[in-house]
Amino acid sequence: MSTGVVLLNFGEPSTPERGPVVEYLTRIFMNNADLEEYDSREDAMERSRELAQRRAAGLIEEYEEIGGSPLNEQSEAQADALAAELADRDIDVEVYTAYQFTDPLIEDTAERAHEDGIDHLVSLPVYPLCGPSTNVAANDDLEAAIDAIDGWDPEFDPITGWHKHPTYNRIRAENVGGFLEDHGLDANADGTRLVFSAHGTPTHYLEEGSRYDIYVEEMCRTITSLLGVEGYSLGYQNHENRDIAWTEPDVETVIERLGDDDDVERVVVEPMSFMHEQSETLSELDDELAEEAAEVGLEFHRVPVPHDDERFPSVLADLVEPFATDFDPEYYQFRQCQCRDVPGTMCLNAPRE
Repeated sequence: MSTGVVLLNFGEPSTPERGPVVEYLTRIFMNNADLEEYDSREDAMERSRELAQRRAAGLIEEYEEIGGSPLNEQSEAQADALAAELADRDIDVEVYTAYQFTDPLIEDTAERAHEDGIDHLVSLPVYPLCGPSTNVAANDDLEAAIDAIDGWDPEFDPITGWHKHPTYNRIRAENVGGFLEDHGLDANADGTRLVFSAHGTPTHYLEEGSRYDIYVEEMCRTITSLLGVEGYSLGYQNHENRDIAWTEPDVETVIERLGDDDDVERVVVEPMSFMHEQSETLSELDDELAEEAAEVGLEFHRVPVPHDDERFPSVLADLVEPFATDFDPEYYQFRQCQCRDVPGTMCLNAPRE
């Protein structure tokens, strides 16, 4: 059996050109079209293009400020590192990358795997915290792409949530701890506040049963426990392009409130949802949030994403290993996913029954 591993990710345009940015945004809004009601797919597409045109100028400006997004480049480096780690373990697989909204798109990667003669696909979203528009949607899109290829019926093993991997938690905690030490900071000291910034999600998804907010909160508690940090704040990075409710509080409100607190002089922001640097970290946090912190008199520090931590390829390989070597994934604590209620979808997050 020929096995392929697909690392799934969001993707971002690498250059601030209007055409690719508008196309990228249109795909994102169309992917979330069910957040609003439409009479037809054509109406949903028209609305998606409208929202994309509205958002494009601001996003282009962000990409220009950061010199283009490094997300895809870092993702490719992680794929190469995973391939090397699996080869060291004598696991013979082909590793692919696929993006939800930029090239190579998920359907293109599926076609490539088909052409390569792959008859077993393992999918792994590189989103630490499982969400409906990320881990779940990416796996749905890959399965749909497989089904759309005539005459191809590979064995398919989709993985969703994995933030409970113990080494991954150690990576995040030690990354924060190392940053604090390097900058002479103490998260327990008077005047200093650790702030977790999580990617937001429409509350519509939570009402439908997504456990994303639960995962965020439990990871905050785990990281602070590993660090020995006694208190923290949590805010969400929301993208309110539609007139719908998102997770609260947003991180801007958290910073504003801390600015009103006479006991807080500085914030240390940990972008807990991300395993790559991208516009949400390099622009939304480093530029926009830093400016808001300065306006309320707070010293601002942002922890870098540990995308190139030398242990991370081993984490990814651990997640893939039981599926690529055909032993029971439950041995590695995988269980049937509750977020993607499709038999055979496995994760580390589902609670024991």
